[in-house]
Amino acid sequence: MPTPADTRQSIIDAVLRIIGQDGIAAVTNRRIAKEAGISLGSVTYHFASQHELLRESLLHFVAEETQRLTELADQCQAEEIDLDGAAAMVGQVAGGTEFDSRHIAPFELYVQAGRDERLRAAATDCFGAYDRLAAQILTGLGVPDAERLAATAVALVFGLQLRRLATGSPAEDLVDALLLLARGARRD
Repeated sequence: MPTPADTRQSIIDAVLRIIGQDGIAAVTNRRIAKEAGISLGSVTYHFASQHELLRESLLHFVAEETQRLTELADQCQAEEIDLDGAAAMVGQVAGGTEFDSRHIAPFELYVQAGRDERLRAAATDCFGAYDRLAAQILTGLGVPDAERLAATAVALVFGLQLRRLATGSPAEDLVDALLLLARGARRD
């Protein structure tokens, strides 16, 4: 029998899948219950409002993503990184070559954070983790002023990820653009 924590996690996972598949507007208690394989009453028992569902889903995503990015940043710090290693790392962060609901949901949640001040702190934390990883990679590549350029690199990744999402362009375009930025910043 699932614990209350398991049920709550199932609900959050269902919300992220629904957002990724059909957007925030598709998040209804009935849809969540069906997706999570639980009773409708369990949804309202664990989450009093749609805002709470979205907030907890964003916080869960941020916690997982921050942990993943911190581990990657630590790995970069522990190892020497070259342009090929940086390209591989960017590919790993970008999530491979295909977009699935897990890769689409964050864009929806970040847009929602733009509409809801109460979600901005969580979004800020996640972007901070992206910035730290970018700074670590750029530092490892010998890019001067890596801390200052990190947010620009992250913005480039997000912009190209959004472009990939909208157009189906290949992941290689993202890696190529970041390598071009890193080479230009290093001025070797």
